[in-house]
Amino acid sequence: MHIQALLHTLRGCPCGRSHTTALRRVEIGRGTKAQTAEILQACGFPKKILVAAGAHSFSAADGVTDLLQNSGFDLRVHVFDGVHASCQSDVDAMAALCADADGLLFIGAGALGDVCRRACCVTDTDFAVFATAPSTDGFASDTAPITDHGFKRSLPAREPSVIIADTDILAAAPAVLRSAGFGDMAGKAIGLADWRIGRLTTGEYYCERIAALTRGALRRVFAAADRIPRSDPESAGILMDALVTTGIAMKLCGSSRAAAGAEHIVSHFWEIRSLAERRRPVYHGLQVGVAALMITRMYYDLIRLADPAQFGEDETDWCSVYAAYGSAFADDIRACNSPTVTDDTSAQILRQNWDAICAAVREEMPDAAALGSLLRRAGAAAAPQEIGISPSLALSGLAYHPYMRRRMTLSRLIPMLRCPTDYPAWAGLKERRCENHANAFRRTAR
Repeated sequence: MHIQALLHTLRGCPCGRSHTTALRRVEIGRGTKAQTAEILQACGFPKKILVAAGAHSFSAADGVTDLLQNSGFDLRVHVFDGVHASCQSDVDAMAALCADADGLLFIGAGALGDVCRRACCVTDTDFAVFATAPSTDGFASDTAPITDHGFKRSLPAREPSVIIADTDILAAAPAVLRSAGFGDMAGKAIGLADWRIGRLTTGEYYCERIAALTRGALRRVFAAADRIPRSDPESAGILMDALVTTGIAMKLCGSSRAAAGAEHIVSHFWEIRSLAERRRPVYHGLQVGVAALMITRMYYDLIRLADPAQFGEDETDWCSVYAAYGSAFADDIRACNSPTVTDDTSAQILRQNWDAICAAVREEMPDAAALGSLLRRAGAAAAPQEIGISPSLALSGLAYHPYMRRRMTLSRLIPMLRCPTDYPAWAGLKERRCENHANAFRRTAR
C-alpha cells in the first residue's frame, strides 16, 4: 500500500478539507516478518521500545523479537493474558508501561490494540503494529472504543506510523478471526448509507472521495467471501488490506463515519450489556456482522413502509430509553442526547430528501438476502443466537442503540418516520431455520 500515492489522489479534494495521515508505511505480504526490523528502521521508528502482545499472538509471531534485538532494538516485552475488552483500567496500566519507552510495537489484533493506541495517545508514544489476524478495522484508526465504568466511548487514539502484516501468519490465524474481520467489513455498507443520510438530514460533513475508498475496499472483500474461511494467504491479504484502508479512511475524514454506522452502535450496546452481566463479549466483528444483517432488514423495510405524508417531529419515549440502559448509564445517555441529534433536522427536511435517503440505502447496501449469503459464505455469524445474544438483548439493541451516540442514522429517525416497526422480524427471530446454522457455527468456532 503506497500511502503517499493515496494522499496525492486526495489533494485538492472537492470536500474542501485537507486529508492527512501520520501513517508512513503499510507492508502486507508474504515473508514480511523477516523484514520487520528493516521496515521499522527505514521509517525512523525509535530503538527503545515496549513490545505488547497477547499470548496467542506472541506465539503466532514467533521470532519477531529476536529479529529486532539482532538489529539493535532495545526491547521490553510484555505478554498479556486475558484482555478481552478494551477497558480504561487496561489503558492506565499500558500507559504506565510506556513511561520508559520511546515507541510501542503492538503484536496481535483486537481489544489489546485499542488499549495500546489509546495509551500511546495519552503518553505521546510512537506506535507501530505487527498484525497477526485480519479481524478488525482498528489497526490504522486514530480513535479507540474504550469502556470506562461500563460504558463504551470512542476516544482519541494514536495513529500508527507503521503497519506490518505477514499474510502467511494472517492465513494461519483461526478461521473465526478471519470471519470476524469479514463481519466488521460487512458493516461498512451501512456506515456509508448512514453518512449520506447524515449529510441529507443535518448538513453533516461528507466526502465522496473518502467514501469511495471504503466502497472499493468493501467490494474487494465481498468478491473474496468464499475464500475467507480457507487458510489462504492471498484472501487474508485482501481482507487485511481492506481493514487497513477503512481505518485510514476514518483518519482521513476525521471520524468513524467512513467505516461505521448503526450496526457498530448495536454491537457496542450488546457489549456494555454483556459486561454489565459479567459475560465475555464475542469478537466485535462477529457482532457487527450479525447487527449489519439486522439493520439491513430494518432499513429496507423502513424505506418501503415509510410515508412522507406521515412524518412528524421526534417523539422519542425518553423514559423507555433510560429504562433500557438502566440507572448506571442514565447520565451517559443524557450527555449523548443533550441536545439530541434530531434537533438538527425536521419532518420537512426528511420529506424534501426522502427520495435521496432511500437511494442512499439502495445504492450502498446489499439487500438482506444478499448480505446473509455473503456472511454465511465467509463463515461468519448471521443470527444473534449464533453469538450468544439472547432474543431480549437482540431486540433491545435494535430498538435503543440510536441513543448511545449523538450520530444521525436512519434508525434514529424512526420516531419521526411514524411507520410500522417489526423488531422481531428485523432481528431474524422469526426465522426458525437459523438454529441449525447456529449449531454448525459453534462447532466451527471452537
